[in-house]
Amino acid sequence: MTVALLTDHYELTMLQAALASGAAHRRCVFEVFTRRLGNGRRYGVVAGTGRVLDALEDFRFGEADLEFLRSAKVVDERTLEFLASYRFDGDIHGYAEGDCYFPGSPVMVVEADFAHGVLLETVILSILNHDSAVASAASRMTGAAGSRPCIEMGSRRAHEEAAVAAARAAYIAGFASTSNLEAGRRHGVPTAGTAAHAFTLLHDSEQAAFEAQVASLGPDTTLLVDTYDVAEGVNTAISVAGAQLGAVRLDSGDLVVQAREVREQLDSLGATDTRIIVTSDLDEYAIAALAAAPVDGYGVGTKVVTGSGTPTSSMVYKLVAREDGNGAMVSVAKASKDKASVGGRKYALRRRNANGTAEAEIIGIGQVPSDDGDDRPLLVPLVRDGEVVGRDLCTLAAARARHEASVAELPRSAHQLSAGEVAIPTVFVGDSHP
Repeated sequence: MTVALLTDHYELTMLQAALASGAAHRRCVFEVFTRRLGNGRRYGVVAGTGRVLDALEDFRFGEADLEFLRSAKVVDERTLEFLASYRFDGDIHGYAEGDCYFPGSPVMVVEADFAHGVLLETVILSILNHDSAVASAASRMTGAAGSRPCIEMGSRRAHEEAAVAAARAAYIAGFASTSNLEAGRRHGVPTAGTAAHAFTLLHDSEQAAFEAQVASLGPDTTLLVDTYDVAEGVNTAISVAGAQLGAVRLDSGDLVVQAREVREQLDSLGATDTRIIVTSDLDEYAIAALAAAPVDGYGVGTKVVTGSGTPTSSMVYKLVAREDGNGAMVSVAKASKDKASVGGRKYALRRRNANGTAEAEIIGIGQVPSDDGDDRPLLVPLVRDGEVVGRDLCTLAAARARHEASVAELPRSAHQLSAGEVAIPTVFVGDSHP
């Protein structure tokens, strides 16, 4: 199966009409950006760029795809002939995966003729909107967690393929591991997991369940101690595994209070090195509330895979420049109320002060904005003449390190969880021509 039909019907009907009018081969510039960040957030995190490159290489219309389009009468034979040999042959620049973005940031710039560029709209947006939403939420969570690790555990709360993508995006934004094995196989994300309540309920007693788990997985395992009574569960766990027990997990109740009580109990039993892992519908606010509790790690499920209240990044894919009848490039922009866009090919710098703290997103229209000496260029080459050239920028290790550095350069206000203004303003410079 290819990804070519993971697209909207009107992409192909636009193509058919453009082929008929002769405008399909006009050079164009498409841009991915968002007009706003959700829920008063201070910054967003770009994720999914590597998956976009994968999709681009697989964007082919096979015989079965073409036969479906023919039998469903989606497009005419001329268009089917074009699709049969479709290969993207243009250039793509974008923000490197893991970097922060803001309203108006040209997260991805696609340069090609209309026919080759318009077909990529849906697949690019579906990937970037989902993955960036997850990464943006995950970044807030890892920021609230500080040095304590977060484990992504949301597979059962998402579509099976979305779960794999979410695990990858969360890892880019600082999560330590995932419960999703396919994310481990496909993307190399570290995986983790031990047992659920069903394992305890399977056995005749909590002690029998703990004995079976420790015998199989060793004393460094994590025992789930809240199936019945937490205090009794902790006593049983230590009696079975000894003071060298790796961790206990709490999955219900007042986690702040319980964590303190369990820490005191573990210490009194000599298990001073046994860690406490907490789960139970955590989000960034719950994690922040647990900052003063003796917690050693967080398992996060539903909230991270659904963007913690912001399940999409609201990114759009707009035509911002095109070739006119004389072969010159002219800027174009949507002017409708509340959905206006800025025309022209964009270039971006992150303006930083002498201390390296970000002060503004400087977007040059038609030309690279002048660097005052401390600025950081943001757009990097990803595809040149149809060939992927930015694969090394999208490795998990590179994206994860980039996220850490990008968040670190933001002003202190960016790390507040309360709703507020974006961390830095977006400033457009230039005269709106490509």
